[in-house]
Amino acid sequence: MTSPFENLTGYGKPLKAEPPDAKEFAGLVRSARARLKDATNDVLSLESRFDLAYNAAHALCLAALRRQGYRSANRYIVFQLLPHTLGLGPEIWRVLAKCHDVRNLGEYEGDLDVDERLVVDLVAACRKVATKLDALPPIDTP
Repeated sequence: MTSPFENLTGYGKPLKAEPPDAKEFAGLVRSARARLKDATNDVLSLESRFDLAYNAAHALCLAALRRQGYRSANRYIVFQLLPHTLGLGPEIWRVLAKCHDVRNLGEYEGDLDVDERLVVDLVAACRKVATKLDALPPIDTP
C-alpha cells in the first residue's frame, strides 16, 4: 500500500521526494517562531499580524513535510497533509486552508479581508502545529 506522500509524488504531481535536512528544518522552525511571536504584537496592523501568522504556519507545516522527506511544489499542500505529517485533524488544517485562500485573495486580487477572529484562530492553529513539531525526535542526518 502506498503512502499519501507517494501518491502525490511524480511527474505533474505536487510533491518531490527529497531527504530531510536538519539544518533546513531548524531554520524553518526558527523563522516560524519569530514570525509567530511578532504576529501576537497588537501594535501591528491586523493585516501585518495575519501575514506574519500565515507565513509562520506555512513554515511550520513545510518543516513537517520536509521532515517526512518531501518538498512541495505548491503552498496549499503542506496544510492538506497535516493529518499525515503531524496527525492533526480538520479543526487545524481547515483554518490554515481558509487562511491560505484569504492570503491568495490579498496577494493576487488585492482583497485582504481579515478580522481579529481569523487572526486569533490562525495563531492558535499555528501554536498547535508548533507543539506537535516540538514533540518529535530530532532528525537523523547521515
